[in-house]
Amino acid sequence: MADAALWTALADPHRRAIVALLLERPRPVGEIVEACGLSQPSTSKHLKVLREAGLVRVRQDAQRRVYALEPAPIAELDAWLAPYRRLWNTSLDRLGRRLDEASDDPEEPVTKD
Repeated sequence: MADAALWTALADPHRRAIVALLLERPRPVGEIVEACGLSQPSTSKHLKVLREAGLVRVRQDAQRRVYALEPAPIAELDAWLAPYRRLWNTSLDRLGRRLDEASDDPEEPVTKD
C-alpha cells in the first residue's frame, strides 16, 4: 500500500496544484508561487511536505531552487489504485452494455436529459 505520507501530502488542494504544475515540467519556486497565487513562505511549506513525502526533488540552479516530480511515488500510487480502476472499468462496461441493450429495445423508452 502507498505510504501514508503520500496520501497526506496529496490531501491538500494546493499541493495537488503544485504536483499538476510540475507534471508539465520542472519549475523554480518563483514560478510555482506565481502560478499558485500563494505567498512564498506558504509555497515553501507545501514544497517541503511534498519533498518529505518523496513526491518532488529539488536542485540548486545558481540562486534558484528548481523543483521536479519524482516518478517513483506516483508509480506506487498508480499500482495501488490499479485494482480499483479495474473495478470501475468493469462496472462502467456493464452499464454501457445495459444502456446499449436498452437503446436496442424499441419497447423500452430512452430518455435524454
